[in-house]
Amino acid sequence: MVNFDHRDPGTPEAQWISSARWQGLAEFDASGIEQLIVVSAHPDDETLGAAGLMRRVSAAGGQVQLVLATDGEGSHPESPTRSAAELRSWRASELEQAIELIAPGTPIRRLGLRDGALKHETVALRAGIVEALAPGGGKTVIAATWRGDGHGDHRVVGEVCADIASAHRLSLVEYPIWLWHWSSPEDSRMPWTTLRTVMLSTEERDVKRRAIAAHESQVAPLSDADGDEAILHPHFLEHFDRPMEAYVVTKPDDDATLTREFFDDFYAGKTDPWGFETRWYEQRKRALTMASLPRERFANALELGCSIGVLSAELAPRCDALLATEIAPQPLEIARQRLAQFPHVSLRQVATAEEWPEGMFDLIVLSEVGYYFDVDALDRVLSRAAASLTLGGVLVACHWRHEVKDYPLSGDEVHERLNALGSLERLVHHVEEDFLLEVFSPRPARSVARRTGLL
Repeated sequence: MVNFDHRDPGTPEAQWISSARWQGLAEFDASGIEQLIVVSAHPDDETLGAAGLMRRVSAAGGQVQLVLATDGEGSHPESPTRSAAELRSWRASELEQAIELIAPGTPIRRLGLRDGALKHETVALRAGIVEALAPGGGKTVIAATWRGDGHGDHRVVGEVCADIASAHRLSLVEYPIWLWHWSSPEDSRMPWTTLRTVMLSTEERDVKRRAIAAHESQVAPLSDADGDEAILHPHFLEHFDRPMEAYVVTKPDDDATLTREFFDDFYAGKTDPWGFETRWYEQRKRALTMASLPRERFANALELGCSIGVLSAELAPRCDALLATEIAPQPLEIARQRLAQFPHVSLRQVATAEEWPEGMFDLIVLSEVGYYFDVDALDRVLSRAAASLTLGGVLVACHWRHEVKDYPLSGDEVHERLNALGSLERLVHHVEEDFLLEVFSPRPARSVARRTGLL
């Protein structure tokens, strides 16, 4: 997760709105939406992030539903004047006022799950969202808090909604909330490539302002006592008075994960289609990858998509054990011959999106493989990789940045989703026109100089 304090002013809105990165962003097409399911972790998330979209769909005759995961009773845990029960009742009333302004008549499905503990409530959360989906509902869009927002409850809502959208072949739009507070336009974790805007009319902006003001318990202090401070800083609220709303968009027609058949065809009659053995570009990139490793040796390493084993052969001398996987049998056989001199190297034919090797690893390498997955498969792979890293382990990712029409994702999109994980801290960030190379760890690591006694 991202560490931030809501009491700080955060990144100024002037810095955001003046960024050239907004120029050229496509607008999300909200026309024709017949059913908009808005999923909010806490009362006010939907008002801050999606009030304009809700207003537009409702005004056009579409059906809007709000699924509220928690009642927001944990917003002021140290309040000396308000109990959790009182806050729950107060925030419910505020939400009803706000929604009546935004989209009159919108049903609110309150799930009543534990504020701050949604990671333990995913089954009930999923069931509540699925129940809101009307059969044969025409063009349906799910709007949810963004997975990379830096807040645990927001992440869980986004992840569950992403799974549901994928299973039901629905469009998913995720609205960031706290991203605007802790990030900046230049931050590599910014999802610019998948960000879309909804330009708001004067009327939509006015409705949104009045709806935000209705959440009085969040925008103003409960009292002058310590623990009753406003949750939403005035400078923070400026992010939601923009002339547009921003959404991270996942469409149901995203290209699917590449299958074994794709790679069987690609490798047919070729022993080194990428030029791993002959191109200086590849030799230099491998040298940079190896030089980025923050430790000299690793106990148990995993390399995903090893191809013909050229990088594996350079990893092997620095590992006590190395498991290298590949989806296609032909390159795996070439890798087996290349790595025969290393008895501590195991090779396995695995479709990584569906199967994950058991065990814990202190090194995981994803070199030129992430863009073969669709968004949902990649998120599963990255989550499993993060969960399989030892506490002091490292994950190395390196990907080509130019467009390849057959690939579901770009290299930049792969690294955006890596940076959005929240459970990993980035140690190395190397960017060139041709490729991105990054190294992550589950916890802050001492520098190489400090670890080797130079400091």
